[in-house]
Amino acid sequence: MLLAAPSLTAILDKALALEDLTPREGLFLLSLETPEELAQLQDVANQLRARLAGETVTYVVNRNINFTNICEQHCGFCAFRRDAGEDGAFWLTQETMLQKVQEAVHFGATEICLQGGLNPEAKIGGSSLQFYVDLIGALKTSFPQLHLHAFSPQEIQFIARQDGLDYRTVLTALKSAGVGSLPGTAAEVLVDEVRRVICPEKIDSQTWLEIISLAHQLGLPTTSTLLCGHIETPAQQTTHLERLREVQHRAVEENYPARITEFILLPFVGEKAPLPLKRRVGRNQPDLDATLKLTAVARLYLGRWIVNHQPSWVKLGLDGALRALTWGCNDLGGTLMEEHITTLAGARGGTGLTVNQLQEAIASLRRPSAQRTTIYSEFKADGVNGTPKPESLGRVASACRH
Repeated sequence: MLLAAPSLTAILDKALALEDLTPREGLFLLSLETPEELAQLQDVANQLRARLAGETVTYVVNRNINFTNICEQHCGFCAFRRDAGEDGAFWLTQETMLQKVQEAVHFGATEICLQGGLNPEAKIGGSSLQFYVDLIGALKTSFPQLHLHAFSPQEIQFIARQDGLDYRTVLTALKSAGVGSLPGTAAEVLVDEVRRVICPEKIDSQTWLEIISLAHQLGLPTTSTLLCGHIETPAQQTTHLERLREVQHRAVEENYPARITEFILLPFVGEKAPLPLKRRVGRNQPDLDATLKLTAVARLYLGRWIVNHQPSWVKLGLDGALRALTWGCNDLGGTLMEEHITTLAGARGGTGLTVNQLQEAIASLRRPSAQRTTIYSEFKADGVNGTPKPESLGRVASACRH
């Protein structure tokens, strides 16, 4: 028996009632094409954003430090990685990183986002974990006030594999050294059929989910991402959103001390990406309209489970990111101060923005702005930061729980 076609009005009403959409309903929303349908989708995404996150657009003052581009892997979308000894390869010393952090502190940074290539030579005394622990310890000793947002699930798996350790041991050691949260990058698309094409050497979907969930159990918040606009299908995008929602649901139901704080859509930039995937995609810059539609669908699909949604101004440009703030996003991300991975792929959004630029951009939408901490607590200039609202961390208000 054929199922009746979903009703757009019924799906939008369901989302506004904070009920979980089904994969079939998510796929239906991604199939919308007419201006009238897309206007309805945008309107409801904004309504839900206002209900869950309010009118204020938040941002964080941070610096992004990629400490090495030497990497053992060869992802199909990456123009950043190099082999050791190759032209353009780099590996920053601790002294250089401390100087970069000092500059960031001078400009008011509260967060350092730290990620790098998978460099097999990054060891101390034969131990990869000791290299990373020593790095975090040096940064935290010199700048104890900073939040260190560091190391994706791929990096956690790399360290564990290098040293023959389990993930819990690695995460516990890094947390003890001073890591405050994990970037939810390396997720790409949580469908192994896609991963085998675009990043065959990376961890599989289940490993990414396992490490993210374990981080939550150990009290380490994480972000979440989706690399979109390449070879993935709308059905695979929906599967990815479903898996993020499931891992957040587990954190809530099991009452883990941490969970996903935000969702970030990362559209593929192919201008300088490796040729095989670039040719297959056939587009150098992100498709803004497709990204905005997916932005709205993600807001509806993740619903009450992941409250904070952020566009990538590096990938979309500031104007594109501002448009995303009218399609369901409530956060504009960070100042970054420097950005290499996406810029080397040919992104045109720039490598850093000042606080004034972020504030003026938000003001152009006639919405208030506010600085936040990494985990979405209120920033206070005296250095004493407020406690985040439970829903800001992706916690579910009791009235909304099953």
